[in-house]
Amino acid sequence: MDVEIKARIDALVEMVNDVPVITLAAVQELEREFGLSRREAELAALRAGVLPRRYLRSYGTVGLEGQIKLLNSTVAVVGLGGLGGNVVEALARMGVGRIIAVDGDTFTDHNLNRQVLSAEALLAQSKAEAAKARVRAINEAVEVIAHPVYLTPQNMENVLNGANVVVDALDRLPTRLMLQDGVQRLGIPLVHGAIAGCVGQVMTILPGDAGLHALYGNGEVPAQGAEAELGCPAATPMMVAAWQVQEVMKILLGRGELLRHRMIFMDAEWGTIEILEIQ
Repeated sequence: MDVEIKARIDALVEMVNDVPVITLAAVQELEREFGLSRREAELAALRAGVLPRRYLRSYGTVGLEGQIKLLNSTVAVVGLGGLGGNVVEALARMGVGRIIAVDGDTFTDHNLNRQVLSAEALLAQSKAEAAKARVRAINEAVEVIAHPVYLTPQNMENVLNGANVVVDALDRLPTRLMLQDGVQRLGIPLVHGAIAGCVGQVMTILPGDAGLHALYGNGEVPAQGAEAELGCPAATPMMVAAWQVQEVMKILLGRGELLRHRMIFMDAEWGTIEILEIQ
């Protein structure tokens, strides 16, 4: 590390509960003084043993080295509706350094009840571009690569290039299966989530796992599951997206036990949670 940058970081350090931290304003000073990007400034502080204070409440579970891993990671979120919008927001707040945001759709008024990226002023605008703008407003250290396209077998390799993890935040069974098959070929872990009414499910699928095919087989599947009938209140995607983000954190940080070969099934209406074995 540049000696001058290290000395400046040391001069900007504050102590919070015995943790050396650097405030957002101080990080911005580093950017201006040394011509750094926000991510470069945060990584310089972390490598000097100093935590950007914006991540202080993550420190107990992530740590300095973990935060460096997150800032150097890339996560693709496919589908930017109820699930995907919440996932993108949480990843940005955790400091995942690069997010690939994929969705060819635009906002309509029936999205407003649950999609955190939506707003009345954004109706008819691109969900992918809205994700990029939202992340920039939350955390300038996070780069968003916006793809306002629908994922296909033909464009998948290019769109998902560089992803360490892919999040399935889709709402159609055929496209979910297409996504799983594609990321299996690319050797990328997939975190699946689905919602309907007050229920949701999450599981992590690593290359070689049967995953969704163990649930739905290898033949024809309906376009949508129970969500078409039950709809989706605001709380359900928040609940499921939170579990998906936790699975992403486990993969990126190499900690905890994944929901691999297991699916968590949550019913918020009746207050039940089941773990289903998926072989």
